Amino acid sequence: MKIKEMAEAERPRERLLREGVGVLSDAELLAVILQKGTRKENVIDVSNRLIAKFGLDKLASLSLVELQTIDGIGPAKAMQIKSMFEINKRVKMVRNNVQIKCSEDVFEYCSGKLADKDKEFFMIIMLDSKNKIIKDEIVSIGTLNSSLVHPREIFKSAIKESANAVILVHNHPSGDPSPSEEDEEITKRLVEAGELLNIKVLDHVIIGKGNCHSFMRDNA
Repeated sequence: MKIKEMAEAERPRERLLREGVGVLSDAELLAVILQKGTRKENVIDVSNRLIAKFGLDKLASLSLVELQTIDGIGPAKAMQIKSMFEINKRVKMVRNNVQIKCSEDVFEYCSGKLADKDKEFFMIIMLDSKNKIIKDEIVSIGTLNSSLVHPREIFKSAIKESANAVILVHNHPSGDPSPSEEDEEITKRLVEAGELLNIKVLDHVIIGKGNCHSFMRDNA
């Protein structure tokens, strides 16, 4: 049955308008976001199958490819779902005023953004005097080398944001977070640059598949 063939009192959007968002089921909420189903199924049925296969709590961690294994979820709908969870994650971060206490906190904060990338992304996390996140920023994309990761680019935003300290983060697309010689050299160079600018580099965390390498923790 198509949504338009349902009684108006049972349609998710009409129920939301009339009774509020809290009355909708998980599938109905997802249906409001996805808007349209397929020729064979309405959007509520598509949403129910998606949740039944993966579980609502797992949807946020699925890749675009994994989401599209469900019939009726194409690239556009998969991107809608990923965007929905990303916005929710960012709102939580703002509300929680995220504080970084250890490398595991860095991994939790960054893994969703970097772990599935097929290129190396180099990010800095800028922190205040209580190690609470002010801002994060991607400063380079591509194979990590000293020409891509220049101290000027790394610390430009940190100075602008009046950051007390920074954490360096990048991913290894191979999934193995073990540092290379280039990683070691760049870390040393940026730590020295930070000391000159009085902006401490607290750590350099390499994101892998399900784990990470912390220069502060693992090289101590």
